[in-house]
Amino acid sequence: MVPKRLRNGGDVASLTLKNVPDQLLSAVREAAEVDRRSLNQQIIHLLAVALERRLETPARTREVEAQLAAWRGLARKWRSDLDPSAEARKLTRRRSRGREVDL
Repeated sequence: MVPKRLRNGGDVASLTLKNVPDQLLSAVREAAEVDRRSLNQQIIHLLAVALERRLETPARTREVEAQLAAWRGLARKWRSDLDPSAEARKLTRRRSRGREVDL
């Protein structure tokens, strides 16, 4: 990458992509057209979005790991007078309406 000097004094690097598959290039061009961006602007936007998501992932992973740890801590500690099938029916009846559950 070779930095370019801007009129306002800042530096901007240039990047050349090689061996871009035709299908990927077509998809990026189509997305750029739909989003009313130049091909260059679209690629910069997609890179920024991808990197932003990647940076968010560790925080999300920590949340998921904490939730898993809590569930693992509860595992085998639940005591009930009901057999597992009756307990499952009871939980299913009391759950809030939402997506279908296949037990």
